[in-house]
Amino acid sequence: MRPVIRPQRRTNPLIWCLAIICTIFTVLVIITGIVVFVGYLAIRPKVPFVRVASAHLDYFNFTSDGYLSTGLSIMIGAENDNKKAHASFSDFRYDLDFHGLDIARLEAAPFDVGNNKSVDLMFVFESRPVPLDSEQVNVVDLSLKKNMIAFELKGSSRARWRVGPLGSVKFWCHLHCQLLFQINGSSTTSSRCSSKSK
Repeated sequence: MRPVIRPQRRTNPLIWCLAIICTIFTVLVIITGIVVFVGYLAIRPKVPFVRVASAHLDYFNFTSDGYLSTGLSIMIGAENDNKKAHASFSDFRYDLDFHGLDIARLEAAPFDVGNNKSVDLMFVFESRPVPLDSEQVNVVDLSLKKNMIAFELKGSSRARWRVGPLGSVKFWCHLHCQLLFQINGSSTTSSRCSSKSK
């Protein structure tokens, strides 16, 4: 009895087309990954950041009937330490408050920071006299006795970081820190307030 030889099945051309497309896609993904990695090594990117460059308490007046008025000068710097990457900042908004009392909002229109450069933004503002509640009055009294006034600065700005042909990356620069001032003598504080990763 002779063995029955069955005809071999042919692979569907559609399967071959899908296999070729998947192979091409895989090769493209690998090549793109290599290009991005080489570009990263060539550019050595550093994430742009914002920081409080300087802060000055111009005056701090507290009346006997519980009203507070104050004036401050704050300089915020936007830093781009990349030699080959351009950065831009938008949605720049930071709030300054005194123990829950809104003092000022620091805002700026969108701006660019060139390669390996920085931009300093100066904010000078005065608050109108505002009434304090009993808890805030106690905080002011204690601060005056210690000769140390604390303000809180918090907010964020959106940074876009252009890395040449590799495209751009968007991220947020957050600040949340305390600014301390002496009332008598020097009213300038050195601050380590920065959105840069530690």
